[in-house]
Amino acid sequence: METYQLWNVNFLNQILDTMAEGLFTLDDHGTITSWNKSMGKISGYSEQEAVGNTCSLIECSQCFGKECPADIAKCGVIKHGKTEAKECFIRHKDGHDVAVIKNARLARDENGQILGIVETITDLTELKKIKKTAEEAQKKLKKAYRLGNIIGKSAVMQNVYDAIRAAANSHATVLIQGESGTGKELVAGAIHYNSAGSSNSLITVNCSALSETLLESELFGHVKGSFTGAHRDRIGRFEEADGGTIFLDEIGELTPYIQVKLLRVLQEREIERVGESKKRKIDIRIIAATHENLYELTQQGKFREDLFYRLKVFPIHVPPLKKRREDIPMLVSHFINKGNKRENKSINGIDSEGMKRLMEHPWPGNIRELENAIEHAFVICNSDRISLRDLPVEIRETDRNLAGALPVTDLNQTIVCTPVKAVKLTKETLLVLLEDCNWNKAEVGRRIQKSRTSVWKYMKKWGLPLQKD
Repeated sequence: METYQLWNVNFLNQILDTMAEGLFTLDDHGTITSWNKSMGKISGYSEQEAVGNTCSLIECSQCFGKECPADIAKCGVIKHGKTEAKECFIRHKDGHDVAVIKNARLARDENGQILGIVETITDLTELKKIKKTAEEAQKKLKKAYRLGNIIGKSAVMQNVYDAIRAAANSHATVLIQGESGTGKELVAGAIHYNSAGSSNSLITVNCSALSETLLESELFGHVKGSFTGAHRDRIGRFEEADGGTIFLDEIGELTPYIQVKLLRVLQEREIERVGESKKRKIDIRIIAATHENLYELTQQGKFREDLFYRLKVFPIHVPPLKKRREDIPMLVSHFINKGNKRENKSINGIDSEGMKRLMEHPWPGNIRELENAIEHAFVICNSDRISLRDLPVEIRETDRNLAGALPVTDLNQTIVCTPVKAVKLTKETLLVLLEDCNWNKAEVGRRIQKSRTSVWKYMKKWGLPLQKD
């Protein structure tokens, strides 16, 4: 019997010594009575050094949220019978702290008498290293595949990221060129928010949305009485951006008069409010953007050549989506995550047939069109994956000639506006398109392969209201 008990104890000790976790026991006086090999590796103290000492040897950083009392009578384990597993630090024999998870249980005999305390220590050192490595890898991945809200891993997008970082480290004027819907405003934001002046304002002005008079007042401000309706002094957008960045979108739409005034701002870094002769110095970074070819406009005499060269100190070209198709899966995943948060849904992807069609589509509306396509799918999709039938009709039927077709009605979806490339745009045609597209000017623009701004200009030219009555 004694031989069996001795064998049993030896076997138990071997089990404890093969454990990856550190384990030690305390008697009812708080003295360490056993110490397995893993505790030696974690703490640096051998069994001979530990047994007979109290647990204050390892200087645990917290016991029930407090420093260890090193007094068994005051130990929280005695009162509560156990401690919940918690992250803390113990002091290694060499003096450095070791991150661990600590757990303790009170042991009693069949009569309820205290036998002692069993404590386990899990070393988090390797786990912390793995976690840190994973976080660093994730940061590198994000740095490589996105900048701000811009997403993409293609070679052309890596060039854009490099240009953004270079522009952010300088105060030079930047000209962003690219088709409508490619994300030029996101590029402008990335430049500003990665620059030294990121804590200052980023002011955005759409140069095509206002008439010449209103745009002049918007940019430069005005003084009271300078024109009918000027009932008080008003600060302009240039002054609002003082110390920060102003983003002038659709710069190609500026009239000759505003071009001259902007050239003065670029040259002198000063402005005059409308109706005032006082010069006001401003310290701003100017970022301009256009979907048009400014060089061609200068050759046609529609844009000042000297202004063009002042603006293109540091040009950045944003590629169309058809030139970076390998980014489509990443963009789709991003828009699905965005849609899930917005609509409180749990869509976890798109099927292979739907993705194939997205990869094949010519994307005249670029990323904006892709985002709208995923939003459209969210309205229709009633499963956990988007399928081909959930996508807009012009994407589902990419290979069919839909020019001039009537709106398509489906039992599962609302009326969708279809391309009308072959139809000459007239006031009447535009009105029909606006009705079919629920007066969504961006949607109309995609169907006729023109920008939203161009649609707005046609509406203004033909006297159509900007919103449905």
